[in-house]
Amino acid sequence: MSPAKPSAQAVSPLGRRNVKTLQARAAKEGLRWLHADCAAARSKRDVMATLAKAFGLPAHFGGNLDALYDCLTDLEPLPGHAQAGFLCVLEHLPTGSGFGAAQIESLLEVFSDAAEHFRERGIGFQAFYSLSGESPARP
Repeated sequence: MSPAKPSAQAVSPLGRRNVKTLQARAAKEGLRWLHADCAAARSKRDVMATLAKAFGLPAHFGGNLDALYDCLTDLEPLPGHAQAGFLCVLEHLPTGSGFGAAQIESLLEVFSDAAEHFRERGIGFQAFYSLSGESPARP
């Protein structure tokens, strides 16, 4: 049994969802695919650098949560699929002393705020996340 399809605006644990399956869904549905594997990140700075590179954020990205929100909400859906929106995956967010529960909560709040921004524009935005040390989904 596959997990229920989340709403068009969601920030949810990756859980048993398979990243390759989500990527295929994004392609099929015309969603802009944003994927960041943070397995090597140990600090907030590392996480921000990983997101900047993975999401192709502009050179002026400030590396803080306000700048991340600004850059996320400046992103555009795929051409020809303006209302389809985005599918984001944040894998292996660190859980150590350099990036603890408060930082994870703040980061996910930015993604929730971005989802709300896009909802107001009639554009879908889904983000899934996993924490370091979680078992990957089975194919």
